[in-house]
Amino acid sequence: MGYLPVSYSQNAVIRLAKLLAIVVLFAMLASCNSSVDSAIDISRESVSITTEVPSDSGQPEPVYVGDDGSAEDANQEGADEENGKAGEGHDDVPDSDKASDSGEGTDGDGAVQVANSDYLGSYTLTDEAFGTQVTVTVDGPTRTIESNTLPNHETGDFPNSGNPNAISEQDRTWILTTDPTFTGQVTMAREPGVALSGVKFEPGTAEMVLCSSGESYRIEGLQELFDLGMDFNNAHVQPTGEYHYHGVSDLLVDAFTSDKDLVLVGFAADGHLMYYSKSNAYASSYSLSTSERSGSGCSYRTDGVDIDGTSSDGTYVSDWEYIDGRGDLDECNGVIIGDEYAYVITEQYPYISRCLMGEFSEAGGGPAPRRASPADSAAPTGGRTAPDLTDAAAALGMTGRELHELLGGPPPDLAAAAMVLEMTEDELLALLSSFGVGPPAA
Repeated sequence: MGYLPVSYSQNAVIRLAKLLAIVVLFAMLASCNSSVDSAIDISRESVSITTEVPSDSGQPEPVYVGDDGSAEDANQEGADEENGKAGEGHDDVPDSDKASDSGEGTDGDGAVQVANSDYLGSYTLTDEAFGTQVTVTVDGPTRTIESNTLPNHETGDFPNSGNPNAISEQDRTWILTTDPTFTGQVTMAREPGVALSGVKFEPGTAEMVLCSSGESYRIEGLQELFDLGMDFNNAHVQPTGEYHYHGVSDLLVDAFTSDKDLVLVGFAADGHLMYYSKSNAYASSYSLSTSERSGSGCSYRTDGVDIDGTSSDGTYVSDWEYIDGRGDLDECNGVIIGDEYAYVITEQYPYISRCLMGEFSEAGGGPAPRRASPADSAAPTGGRTAPDLTDAAAALGMTGRELHELLGGPPPDLAAAAMVLEMTEDELLALLSSFGVGPPAA
């Protein structure tokens, strides 16, 4: 038998080696793909978001504002593609420009308004890492939000030195309209809205400084004098265990952010949308009062508080006054965006709307916005002066402070106070009226 030439043998060996190298390379790639798929599966198990956007949801579509100031539906891009105009949509529209009240762009090159349209329809959000579970169902004119109220992001430590309460799951349901009605009337709201994650916004507090001279000062949630146990999300926990926001949470915004300036973060109790502007494009119209506070014999719980003659610094709600036209937003931190009224969460007071401009069922929660007037700078003020309950309290065998605390509020809970006093609500109201304390404002 003859032998192959040496050069031919060498070539065969080289080809065989290359073939083996290719086989090894494919094996390695298959292994890598398997690892990546596994990692993706793991991440999807941690966070699950399922969305469904029904065509009859009733919620206004995201609005894009073009160079000529005309508004287009977010679905127009798809319509353009069907008409052979793909690529001529909104790619050239800047992301961070703001629209004026008329819905027109503030710059000559146009503006875009919108964020996360996925959340305008029905969706379910589950985050196993944080225990978040929220289901939102849009059925015609109704949006139903069912939530265990656990946020989908990290929180501070609770209990803490300023807040003795631990976060716990709740069973909350909100039923809102998808077709809100703008009334233009300021109505105070204790819970003005709920985040996309099913955690409520409740910017006000029930904490009060009471003065023996009759004044009362509602303590602001975000201030530095009194430790209310706020965490880095501007949130804390109620005695029930419910976590809630008093201001903007960067982690909440990050959870729902997009490349647009406006981020849809929640739904207001009146059905209007709630946004956060990453560029702070919308300015609040509130400013610190220049008037000095008044009041003597003031205390918070058991501690004395110096009030009389002190300057407004944002510690109390009454330190702030609304100045019409000072900023972009109205008393309720609302503005027309595109062609729809909406609320904007801001870095400045009031942070989150304290009132609403639409129709809704739950109300109350704090004093109406204080408006600036020429008289404000003429004399000291407490912003909100509590009624003089001294004589009425004496008739009931208690001190004015005790009656004030029993009534609670504002607005006062006459029914609960009457039950404690073992009298009817009408009897209590008649007694208060007889001492010059008129019917309380709702």
